[in-house]
Amino acid sequence: MTGFGSGRAVVADDELVVEVKSVNHKFCEVKVRLPRELAALESSFVRRVKERFARGSLELTVKRSRSAGSGLVPVVDGALAQEYRRAFAQLAAATGLPDTTTVRDLAALPNVVRLEEPPVELANVAQGLETAVEQALAALEVMRAYEGQALAKDLLERLDLVSRSVGEIARGSKASVEEYQRRLSERIDELTRGLQVDPQRLAQEVAFFAERCDVAEELTRLASHVEQFKRLCAAPEPAGRKLDFLVQEMHREVNTTGSKSANATVTSLVVQLKAELERVREQVQNVE
Repeated sequence: MTGFGSGRAVVADDELVVEVKSVNHKFCEVKVRLPRELAALESSFVRRVKERFARGSLELTVKRSRSAGSGLVPVVDGALAQEYRRAFAQLAAATGLPDTTTVRDLAALPNVVRLEEPPVELANVAQGLETAVEQALAALEVMRAYEGQALAKDLLERLDLVSRSVGEIARGSKASVEEYQRRLSERIDELTRGLQVDPQRLAQEVAFFAERCDVAEELTRLASHVEQFKRLCAAPEPAGRKLDFLVQEMHREVNTTGSKSANATVTSLVVQLKAELERVREQVQNVE
């Protein structure tokens, strides 16, 4: 399921912005993008997201900025400055020239003074991020909930079509037995030219055909799967994988029904039913 959410928190001079976006995925896949200094928090954020969502490819991004100035502070590498000072003293002794090195001279040398992000109090930042992450995840849940309502409406409408097709197949299967009995009687009359035929034998042939084409069991299971599907759509907890399983079972019952069919009308209905279930299967991939 798709969606987007954002949150914001301020900790001392740091402004923290959290953005979470989600796209469709069969499983729950989480990527976290953090500033280098906050990398230690990655695993906790992954766990936090997976506790809230069961499906989707989710990406959580944290942006940190300083509310004052550039956000950078000068940092002195004292050890490097001492090494430079020692090197200048050796150079002066070797050349017999006076050592006139000043602090400004040392500060101008590479990497003696450099600009870096100020050190982070990870505990304080983590506490502020909790608020921002919660805001972002809550906003994402709301957006995904709206999409879920639209998906549920579409799925239930398609299931109504499936239910109607099941009823038509049941009526068509019954009619196919009656049609077979009529055609068999006509064919026998044609071949025997009016000779008496054992009615019990005829009844046995019709019964054998009816048993071979009987799809009552498959249609009963299919109707049961449809009802379970509807109940899961109305349930508050995530049910995407269960719905996926039910659609697979529906496909199997429809395939069996089609293999038993000896009626052109029923065969046509089975083809339509397969097409509708394929649309349901595609939509179910997006369900939480």
